[in-house]
Amino acid sequence: MILPQLQELKEIEDKARTELAAVSDEEALESWRIAHLGRRSRLNIILRGLASLPIEERRQVGAAANRLRLELEEMLSQRQAQLREATVTAVVERGRLDVTLPGRPLAIGRLHPVTQALRDILAAFVSMGFQVFEGPEVEWDHYNFEAVRIPKDHPARDMWDTLWIDYVRNDEYPMLLRTHTSPMQIRVMEQMQPPVRIVSPGKCYRHEATDPTHEWMHTQVEGLAVDENISMADLKGTLYEFARRLFGRERRVRFRCDYFPFVEPGADMSIDCPLCDGQGCRACGNSGWIEILGAGMVHPEVLANVGYDAERYTGFAFGLGVERVAMLRHGIEDIRLFYANDLRFLEQF
Repeated sequence: MILPQLQELKEIEDKARTELAAVSDEEALESWRIAHLGRRSRLNIILRGLASLPIEERRQVGAAANRLRLELEEMLSQRQAQLREATVTAVVERGRLDVTLPGRPLAIGRLHPVTQALRDILAAFVSMGFQVFEGPEVEWDHYNFEAVRIPKDHPARDMWDTLWIDYVRNDEYPMLLRTHTSPMQIRVMEQMQPPVRIVSPGKCYRHEATDPTHEWMHTQVEGLAVDENISMADLKGTLYEFARRLFGRERRVRFRCDYFPFVEPGADMSIDCPLCDGQGCRACGNSGWIEILGAGMVHPEVLANVGYDAERYTGFAFGLGVERVAMLRHGIEDIRLFYANDLRFLEQF
């Protein structure tokens, strides 16, 4: 005669196997474990009741119950491994890559249009034998004005709306955000003996209202050449070659007299408008010409102030706005677009 406890253990085993086969996720498997191996499961109730059975029945039922518990625990472990493997496989399948498909295009950064123009300008002058020197954007009044023949009471200071810094050295030389890159002329000549051929790029700052052709911050390139027997012809030839390299070999150039305190004589250089080929348009004010830089022969006083022999050496200097060059090359009519950080504009370059 089969003991009722053994019969119940057989029913527990059959039910556990049937229910385990239907388990499809970790949550259902945990419910199965609680039902068949938990403290209140039928199997544990039988195990706790062994003490009330006769010794012979206790031996048979105990051996069968412990064997079933081990089998259920092994079945649980195997099912857990199967479910985890299925989960990993599903994740891999969802993330599987088709290596035959073309890759997604990556957004590529590019140089700012002003930086592009600056590099082209410097490359043109470097190819003609000039060296590149950079200087501080926060400058002493001495270098920015006094050393280039613009003393405190000089009316030419009105040409630059200066941004001053509230700091004074010895109550004599105030600091400022440089208004042009001309201070580098002095700094270089103080440290270098002729021959000198340098270009100095950098940001300049002026306290003025912005409009389509003016910004409170702009990029400038200053050029300087000092040696024996340098003449106005050298200046004109150098700048003419620069204009042709940057704007095309067909460009025409015009020089006109102009005034700058640190050069004598002074001149401005214009090119025939690349937008209308000199026929006249809105960009050139219908004149057919666009001014791109100011230049001239370095004033003898400037040379003497840095210790050069003004009787022996002569030189020329020039300065141009990089934004102006970029505007002409790309047909841009508003300088403010360069620094508005509008990607729709910048991505065109």
